[in-house]
Amino acid sequence: MGNLTKSGVILFLGAFQFSLMLLIAEALRPTYSVHSNYISDLGVGIYNYIFNYSIVILGILSILSAIFLLKENRRLILPYTIILVGIGAAGVGLFPENTGNPHIYFSEITFIFSGISAILASFSFVKGPFRIISPFIGIMIIISIILYAGKNFYGIGTGGMERMIVYPTLLWALTFSGYLMGVDKNYRGK
Repeated sequence: MGNLTKSGVILFLGAFQFSLMLLIAEALRPTYSVHSNYISDLGVGIYNYIFNYSIVILGILSILSAIFLLKENRRLILPYTIILVGIGAAGVGLFPENTGNPHIYFSEITFIFSGISAILASFSFVKGPFRIISPFIGIMIIISIILYAGKNFYGIGTGGMERMIVYPTLLWALTFSGYLMGVDKNYRGK
């Protein structure tokens, strides 16, 4: 298995397990609202370990995935932005919402650098149609961050707008990981 395949497998495992654990954490809380509650509300109170552990695992696996990207090409910026996403995600779980500012800072790092990573992917390992789709997803994430920060929720609530950042990020990570798993033999970017 080459470095890109290893990177893809690891990133897939991280994003996939967090996506499932997020759904499980939401389902275990009957009064939880995807419209009104922050995603990080799942990291405090009953069953908080499901959210917190799974996002820490996502962060660690994102960092490991980026390390394999660095082994393939150290000159690219993308692996470093993915490392920042990983640090941010792990920080969100290690410093839950009730810790205040540390949680906010780690959330911001995760959100911002996930959008930047999706944009930068088109300048690195990605070829074909995903080279156009990836920056589109990144721009969508950045626009959602701006709307979220400006409290422009357009009827979908704080939770809904936050998910307009998180869901595209997870879908991008799953798609990018699949791309990496399939491209390794054809990659000539060293």
